[in-house]
Amino acid sequence: MSLNYISIENFSGSDDAVVKQNLKFKTGNFVWRVKFSTDLNPATVNNRNLYVTKLDGSFLKTSIRYDAANHSIEIEPLEAYAQDQSYLLYISTNVESKGGQRLKSEISLRFKL
Repeated sequence: MSLNYISIENFSGSDDAVVKQNLKFKTGNFVWRVKFSTDLNPATVNNRNLYVTKLDGSFLKTSIRYDAANHSIEIEPLEAYAQDQSYLLYISTNVESKGGQRLKSEISLRFKL
């Protein structure tokens, strides 16, 4: 029995050393937590700059929360992920630090339950 219940199928825009999996239980409603090294401009943390899609391009309804104390963003689905369906998590270069710096490249991560 595999301890990994999600398969990260592909990602771009990042070094693989920064993409980590730490899953303790299987669920179709897990929350993505994306940690940054600096404070973010909260106005750029939104559903236009961070989102999840199905492979056909349709958007999954999500709730986006910024945790300033931990420099992290949580992306929670408002509908369950389907078993054996691939999804894409996107983080655009429009996410900015408080100082106005943007990500160097868009990050996309393809995953499947």
